[in-house]
Amino acid sequence: MPVVTLPDGSQRRFDQPVTVDEVAGSIGPGLRKAALAGRVDGKLVDTSYRIESDAQVAIVTDKDPDGLDIIRHSTSHLLAQAVKELFPEAQVTIGPVIEDGFYYDFSYKRPFTPEDLSAIETRMQELAKADQKVSRRVMGRDEAVQFFKSIGEIYKAEIIAGIPAGEDISLYGQGEGKSSWVDLCRGPHVPSTGKLKAFKLTKVAGAYWRGDSRNEMLQRIYGTAWPDKKQLDEYLHRLEEAEKRDHRRIGRELDLFHLQEEAPGAVFWHPKGWEVFQQLIQYMRERQNAAGFQEVNSPQIMDAQLWKQSGHLEKFGDSMFMTQTPDERLFAIKPMNCPGHIQIFKQGIRSHHDLPLRFAEFGIVHRYEPSGALHGLMRVRAFTQDDAHIFITEDQITQESVSVTKLILDIYREFGFDDVRIKFSDRPAKRVGSDEVWDRSEHALKEAARAAGIDYTLNPGEGAFYGPKLEFVLRDAIGRDWQCGTLQVDLNLPGRLGAHYIDEGSHKRPPVMLHRAIFGSLERFFAILLEHHAGKLPAWLAPVQAAVLTITERQNEYALSVTESLKKQGLRVESDLRNEKVGFKIRAHTLARVPYLLVVGDKEVAANLLSVRTRSGEDLGTLSVEAFAERLHGEVRSRGRQIGEG
Repeated sequence: MPVVTLPDGSQRRFDQPVTVDEVAGSIGPGLRKAALAGRVDGKLVDTSYRIESDAQVAIVTDKDPDGLDIIRHSTSHLLAQAVKELFPEAQVTIGPVIEDGFYYDFSYKRPFTPEDLSAIETRMQELAKADQKVSRRVMGRDEAVQFFKSIGEIYKAEIIAGIPAGEDISLYGQGEGKSSWVDLCRGPHVPSTGKLKAFKLTKVAGAYWRGDSRNEMLQRIYGTAWPDKKQLDEYLHRLEEAEKRDHRRIGRELDLFHLQEEAPGAVFWHPKGWEVFQQLIQYMRERQNAAGFQEVNSPQIMDAQLWKQSGHLEKFGDSMFMTQTPDERLFAIKPMNCPGHIQIFKQGIRSHHDLPLRFAEFGIVHRYEPSGALHGLMRVRAFTQDDAHIFITEDQITQESVSVTKLILDIYREFGFDDVRIKFSDRPAKRVGSDEVWDRSEHALKEAARAAGIDYTLNPGEGAFYGPKLEFVLRDAIGRDWQCGTLQVDLNLPGRLGAHYIDEGSHKRPPVMLHRAIFGSLERFFAILLEHHAGKLPAWLAPVQAAVLTITERQNEYALSVTESLKKQGLRVESDLRNEKVGFKIRAHTLARVPYLLVVGDKEVAANLLSVRTRSGEDLGTLSVEAFAERLHGEVRSRGRQIGEG
């Protein structure tokens, strides 16, 4: 008879096989009611799962991360059931859990409309209130293929036919009679549809069957699900806020950049956007110079043999742009900068006295991303990395890693990101180098993290193919996480590419190489900044720092002279001489997120002053041109953050 050991170490003995539901009931009626699933010897199972021998058991509720995934997966089944009831001719395909929700792909003769989406959601709510029991059954593979063919679900039959012969297939059903519905699924699922209390369908998009553009275009219905209405409402509010902050929308409003089909995944920078981009580079250049980095530049195109030798071609070949010259020599457009920096290191004889040697580059790299994955500046095919590689001896790893970590965190703070999470990513399944080398690399990076006084969470198997890494994840103003910077310890690539230095004993040794990125992709960091600040960039970074606004045409000459004076001092200022009311001008430049509005009327002209207000509406009174210039120069020098003002 089974002995059940609970997470707190306590045990319960049962006289006969027992279900997870019954274990929860033995602990208390409240837990039994809250139970969504169980974890038996580490495996997620339904509450109906029978425990027949001694086992470690935990009850999964909606407070467990796995519980939330179960809610979302079960809600995707609820969506499919509702669609089949309302649109019987629709074919169901797959419906996985994704970040913050789920989706389900359907084949149907016409596009789903917003009205259809509303009707589907209403039917889902009715099915949830009906509290239909969810049950699991198992079929042989061939039997399952025939079953789904018999009910007209050809996509499901095709999926199952691809499973090896002889395997059992898990099916989940909910409801009875005409309203019953069965789907292929590993599970687990909630015990009944009544557990699904807070969900919302969000949009419809296109998706190719099996992700192949040669296949049929399906309709993908997206949704979100949460344990309760409060959490759902909070998420929907975040969605609404995210839509307002969408960098693509802000980019159009502020005339910063655009993208178009003739250059998929590449950015057309407009003057104002390019100004901000250059400010980011100039800022990073100053910080890197002060930290002892030397700026270099490596070729865009290099022989494919170099990328084969480094290991990139094997690992990233499908994502690399290749080109062949008329003499049939094969080249690759660089997807990253590290092999080029190693070539620079190899020129001349390097001594241990030369190390650390810190190379930095604002290198443009190209990576082939599927067209469906492209997303504004966040996911592009051509982007600029603030890449750096530090060549060191093995006993310098800790000191250099601590310095880099402090630099990264300091820079994030200057951009308004105080909440930074750090992940430690260890060896992936597909990698270069021996286990002994990886042991040393991982130990060294953990020691460096300890010395830097940082806490991290483990991100198993997500290291680079040549070494472990720390990933720096920024939390923005509305609670979203963005992975940006990385620090990687590499004991593999320099040796693979023939780099060495002369040690104290006059022996050749391959250097250790630290890979470091802070912004990561400048394009992506630009987008994150726009969304974090809702387009209201700090004055030192804004494309236009101040606008001089006239009340009548009598002030035009003075406004122009003020504008020119401020421009000569290196400030980004424009004047608005339009024949419009000053209130209209103030509103226009406030919407354009200009940090300072300088209003000039007859009084200001007579006194040689400016009436200064911020985009948030704060009245700073009157200042002389010199005093305002000094104020703005002070912000540029200190890089004051002015986070989210107005």
